[in-house]
This record gives sequence, C-alpha cells and structure tokens, in this order.
Amino acid sequence: MIDYIELLARWNATYNLTAVRDPADMVTRHLLDSLAIAPYVNGASLVDLGTGAGLPGIPLAVLAPQRAVTLVDSNGKKTRFLREAVRVLALSNVRVEQARAEDVRGSFDCVVARAFASIADFVRFGGHLLAPGGRCLAMKGLISEDEMLGLPAGFAMREIVPLTVPDLGAARHLVIISRSDRAATQAGSAPA
Repeated sequence: MIDYIELLARWNATYNLTAVRDPADMVTRHLLDSLAIAPYVNGASLVDLGTGAGLPGIPLAVLAPQRAVTLVDSNGKKTRFLREAVRVLALSNVRVEQARAEDVRGSFDCVVARAFASIADFVRFGGHLLAPGGRCLAMKGLISEDEMLGLPAGFAMREIVPLTVPDLGAARHLVIISRSDRAATQAGSAPA
C-alpha cells in the first residue's frame, strides 16, 4: 500500500490526480479513509465507480487479493494512472475500465463509490451492476436527510454507519443500500 501511495505522489506531481499533495496526508485522507469500509465489503467481486486515482478500489484490492476488482472512471489521465498502478503493483485481481458508470456492464457483489455523486444518482447510475444479494456502499462525509430521498425504485437504504478514520478529524459515513426485498426476489429469478 505504501508503494501505491509513492506512485500516486509521483504521478500527482505531473497529472494532478488528487488535491492532496503530501504523501503522509495521502495515507490518512486516502488510504485509511478507503480501508475504513473494509469490514462492510463482501462477496467475490467489487466495482469502484468514479474511482479517480483508485480510491477505495486499489487499497481494497490489495487487502483482499482473492476479490475481483473493477475500477471505473471516465477520465483518460486517471485510467492511464490506474493501468500503470495495476502493472507496477502486480494487481492481477484488478481491471480498469474507462467508461461512464451507466455504460458499464456486469454483475458485482459490491458496488462502491467515494465522493461520486448524490446517493440517489450513485444508485441510479450504478444500481444496474448490483448482483442479487449484493450491496451498494456509498462513502460520504456529512449526510443530509435530503440526500436520502429519491432512491430509485427497487432499492432501499439499509444502514448508515459512522466511520472512524485515524487522524482525519472529519466526519465520514458509509451508506449501505441493497435491493428492496421485492426487487431482490425479481432479480434473483430473472433469466440469465
């Protein structure tokens, strides 16, 4: 994971991948922040939408090399960095896709986003990727009640988990969303 932070700091000097410049701050604000959701990630596959510099996808992939991880971003310079990070770090469980979230195809046990969009938009753009029994994990700072309104039909907010990130000093929350019971039953019985 330190190799990843060093690579990110080198590329960031030229390509402006993140506003955080200091590698020590990257450890707290990116690495530890990403790893704070690890206990809530389940299943054999994960897609990270709007991954940017690979957060939280790369730290989660390093932590669980048996899990297939797909990193999705529409920005070419970011996906070039991601491909280099996957190569340099020898992450055989990671693939990179340059696309908009709504254009991605597949089925994933976990759909994750960090500071991607509103919760409703996150589910609207990425909910089609959620496998039966899977969960969407939206990483947020502060959460307003308004943001919880407007989830697309067939999805339900299951839990809001306050996260503790060492030395961060800022609010972090994880919003866990799954298919509603009726939608989960229909998705599970849909023809392949």
